[in-house]
Amino acid sequence: MDNQRLLIWAFFGLMLWLAFQAWQQDYGAKPTPAAAATETPEPAAEAPAEPSTAGLPELSEQAAPAPAPAVTEVETESTSVAEQAAPRIHVTTDVLDLEISLKGGTIVHAALPKYPVAKDQPNVPVVLLDPGQENFGLIRTGLRSADADRPAPGNEAMFTAGRNGYAMGDDETLVVPLSWTDGQGLTVEKRFRFKRGDYAIEVEQTVHNASDSDWRGDQYSQILRRFHNVKRSMFNIETYSFAGPQIYNGESAEKLKHDDLAKDGPYEFTTDHGWMAAIQHHFLSAVIPNQGSEHVFRVQVADDRMIESVVGAKRTIAPGHEDTFTRTLFIGPKLHKQLEAVTPTLKLTIDYGWLLTPLSKILFWLLSEVHTIVGNWGVAIILVTALIKLVFYKLTEASGRSMAKMRNLQPRLKALQERYKDDKQALSQAMMELYKREKVNPAAGCLPILIQMPFFLAFYWVLIESVEMRQAPFALWITDLSSRDPFFILPLIMGAAMFFQQRLNPQVGDPVQMKVMQVMPIIFTVFFAFFPSGLVLYWVTNTLLSIAQQWKINKVVAAEAKRYQGGKKKAGD
Repeated sequence: MDNQRLLIWAFFGLMLWLAFQAWQQDYGAKPTPAAAATETPEPAAEAPAEPSTAGLPELSEQAAPAPAPAVTEVETESTSVAEQAAPRIHVTTDVLDLEISLKGGTIVHAALPKYPVAKDQPNVPVVLLDPGQENFGLIRTGLRSADADRPAPGNEAMFTAGRNGYAMGDDETLVVPLSWTDGQGLTVEKRFRFKRGDYAIEVEQTVHNASDSDWRGDQYSQILRRFHNVKRSMFNIETYSFAGPQIYNGESAEKLKHDDLAKDGPYEFTTDHGWMAAIQHHFLSAVIPNQGSEHVFRVQVADDRMIESVVGAKRTIAPGHEDTFTRTLFIGPKLHKQLEAVTPTLKLTIDYGWLLTPLSKILFWLLSEVHTIVGNWGVAIILVTALIKLVFYKLTEASGRSMAKMRNLQPRLKALQERYKDDKQALSQAMMELYKREKVNPAAGCLPILIQMPFFLAFYWVLIESVEMRQAPFALWITDLSSRDPFFILPLIMGAAMFFQQRLNPQVGDPVQMKVMQVMPIIFTVFFAFFPSGLVLYWVTNTLLSIAQQWKINKVVAAEAKRYQGGKKKAGD
């Protein structure tokens, strides 16, 4: 098989693969909305009733707070205005800047000081939650009473706090306490617990029942976010990342699209080890219930808003007793280690594409280990590329030797082309006989390209999805390996390297194929100009190492050919 033709097909195969990945994100298989659970879990001793979303109303677009709902209901959009207008507590840790509304104890603002929106805007942090229209988002945590005549601190409850601001300072942990009472013996203390360097937040709601009757109820959490319809652009790689709700239903992670939810209605499921999240490129807001206990999840939309809800099992607290409801929130970047520390499945919010996820995970692990030694992600990419090249050295060496022999056969191939220029069938047969006689495999030259493709695609996903490499500098003008080269210098270097690599390889095939191969470096340069510079760095490094390897092999094969010819002459003498 003609190696030039296979190389062309490899290139177009790459283009088709990337197009397929984009199609998967837009039109891939969607989860089927589940009906409300028909099987009810066996209630625990302290949980006389199973979790239920009954009483969770549909989203509404009311501009002002609605009349006070029944205590068994959890209001959604209707109370967001009140939450925004109520007094807030400002909370700062070393990694988070939050505002908590005393109305319901709702997190109404969350910014990430260590993650600026852009390299040239270092003082403007990424905002994940905000009451404003553009970045609208809230995370609610509350309690619901099972009895209509017993209150519970839900969205409408007004909490009190000891002060209006909390800062972690030099401490390792920070606890922000809020309190609520119904004035009839029921007191709830709500605590937000933060740890240094951690984006996970533990929420504890301790119910003290000093009344003369049982209190029965459950806890709920909600994420409210605005959907953003972003027009995709090849000049902005972030526009290709999914932004919206993602859930884990106990078996698999699913991204739920606005149009599907609007058409099919709420998506509901029950599981004892699930979670829900609102994700975007590199960042997420998530609610992770305690694993091992049954919870009901529901996701729904109205216009450009979405709400994710989770409700746990009911508990009974006898007079004179207390009980604590706990839940974990995560508001921050998709850092592998921190996500796994919360629950291993939360790493599924990092999208490494379809099929190549295992290879991408291995590559990220390898890059991370090298980065801990060298401290530079660009250098790590270069060293890992060299390591991959070393692992496949023997395999590509055999290919290189075949290409070198093909190069030495060029004069004889041209002679055959002249002799059989009017008989293509005879030319092909004569060329195959020559290849067989000289023990040359014309398809071997495509082996390095075929080996590179999976690693290229895996590198692509690792670079665009790993927040660890977001805005990571390399050297000189490369200040962000996850975005394109601002001056297109690295793609030009790559094109020049590919052009030089072509000069080392044999030029075979018909005139049309040869012309296509001659413009391939230009096509690659234009195409790679908008890829993350870290990906271009990988390709440049791999190309330069391939050039060095092929140059060495060409010299060795040429020397062997001279010795062989010299031996034949001596034998003839």
